[in-house]
Amino acid sequence: QVQLVESGGGLVQAGGSLRLSCAASGRTVSSYPMNWFRQAPGKEREFVARISGSGSTYYADSVKGRFTISRDNAKNTVYLQMNRLKPEDTAVYYCYVNIASGYWGQGTQVTVSS
Repeated sequence: QVQLVESGGGLVQAGGSLRLSCAASGRTVSSYPMNWFRQAPGKEREFVARISGSGSTYYADSVKGRFTISRDNAKNTVYLQMNRLKPEDTAVYYCYVNIASGYWGQGTQVTVSS
């Protein structure tokens, strides 16, 4: 079993920054891909970013150049640094780990005002 707890969401003005954290417990996740997804009201959940066990990163086109995913294996934690935020980035952000059938966190709300 893996538990994922996201934090760091909040309300920010357009152009601002936030850093989300996803702390894992129950199992070491350092060798597994970790992902961030988001879901806006009335929309499907969508992929945002992934970091592999070796540190390779992948981003959705909509966030490329603005968001940075990273991981601290000593803390069993993954981060999402979000810069130059836009109102369309408003969503609940979820952490997901590819272990067994997969595990999701409970999500953290990010609201970007115009």
